[in-house]
Amino acid sequence: MGATVGVAWASLVRRTPLVPAPALGEGVLLKLENLQRGGSFKLRGAAVRFDALDAAERARGVVVASAGNHGIGAALAGRALGVRVEVLVPASSPDVKRRAIAELGATVRVVGATYDEAEQAARARAAESGMLFVSAFDDPHVIEGNGARLGAELLTQAPGLARVVVPVGGGGMIGGLAQALAPRGIEVIGVQPAVNSAMHDSLARGAALTTYDGGTTLAEGCDGAVAERTFGLCRDHGVRVVLVSEAAIRHAIRFAWERLGQQLEPTGAVGLAGLLAGVVAPHAAPTAVVLSGGNVKPELLAELLAEQLAEQLADR
Repeated sequence: MGATVGVAWASLVRRTPLVPAPALGEGVLLKLENLQRGGSFKLRGAAVRFDALDAAERARGVVVASAGNHGIGAALAGRALGVRVEVLVPASSPDVKRRAIAELGATVRVVGATYDEAEQAARARAAESGMLFVSAFDDPHVIEGNGARLGAELLTQAPGLARVVVPVGGGGMIGGLAQALAPRGIEVIGVQPAVNSAMHDSLARGAALTTYDGGTTLAEGCDGAVAERTFGLCRDHGVRVVLVSEAAIRHAIRFAWERLGQQLEPTGAVGLAGLLAGVVAPHAAPTAVVLSGGNVKPELLAELLAEQLAEQLADR
């Protein structure tokens, strides 16, 4: 597979800033993937995967399942390469993400209540149509782009890096990061919502939960099962996954807006929530926290900021 840079990667993927965060303590750095084109890190994996398509696969088109951001990444990469893209999203996918996918020229369909149901439908659509199914996390090219190349970029920005803290869903980003960084002695820590924690539970039991029925979380990008491939990478490279509450995620979005000047979607704030809630302990050595996405529903952001204002007024 290697690290060949193709057209989609070269034309779309940005090198995002890694900036100090004094409000979080000395040595904490923020990797601003919320400023990536398309609003999240997911473009990285989509670009690598689409660049690897052969002529026949490009002609057939691509179908994906997505909570939203993988679909945006696929739509961007498809538009850059002239590849037809269909995106199946669950009902939990925010409207802001569905609109972004459609505006980029991809076809969007709402199927099922959860990510796993949308993925099942997308695989069936690929089988019946001849289109290529591209997983949001269980694909070596996607893992390379979302994780390994992200890790390589972090190393160039912070050569003394000791830890990386990231949100976890299906495990593509954290698996690729672990593959790239753990052999160098860098600790990789994942954070998941306590109500939807397939990777955490998989590591605890020593087996991949490739089917998973979790609870409803604000962080829809963390919803659903993991893959044998991503679980294996996390297990073999000593990844640790910790859990945060829904209240902690809400607080992290508000904190990012008020104290860090960053707009985050719930999934993008999950790693930050781990630090703020104390489940990721302070560390003197450099720690990078990946703010993985900024595609938040305006209504949710307004609701959280109104809560924050009400609390501030009540404290006076």
